[in-house]
Amino acid sequence: MNVIFFLIPKSQVTYLTEGSSFRQGLEKLRRHGYTAVPVVSREGKYLGSISEGDFLWNIMSMGSLDLNELEEARIDDIISDRAPPVRVTTSVEELLDRILDQNFVPVVDDRDVFVGIVTRRSVLAYLMSNGAEAECC
Repeated sequence: MNVIFFLIPKSQVTYLTEGSSFRQGLEKLRRHGYTAVPVVSREGKYLGSISEGDFLWNIMSMGSLDLNELEEARIDDIISDRAPPVRVTTSVEELLDRILDQNFVPVVDDRDVFVGIVTRRSVLAYLMSNGAEAECC
């Protein structure tokens, strides 16, 4: 078993595209109720993630909540690499190590193209429904 078993495909994932404005990013987080989302390049490559905290600290350093300024500012400067991706071929054991520290783990293919995420919730749900002696562990 590998990461693909738990994968939520990109088509079902909320993410931001490089070049998005602060305002677009904040609205997407609010609309979907997430605390962090992946950021993808225009070519589809995974660039990192952005969290509520990233937005908060950067807005505070801007010194303004003016909506026009938030529309002008871009997310590209605040992308973090706190949620490094795994490859589609990653073992479940390695995935479990990562999922303990992250709410979601981004997944990329062999060309570093973002293909989706694995959520901590999906892994825990699987483990709970299959008991403590689940095949994956």
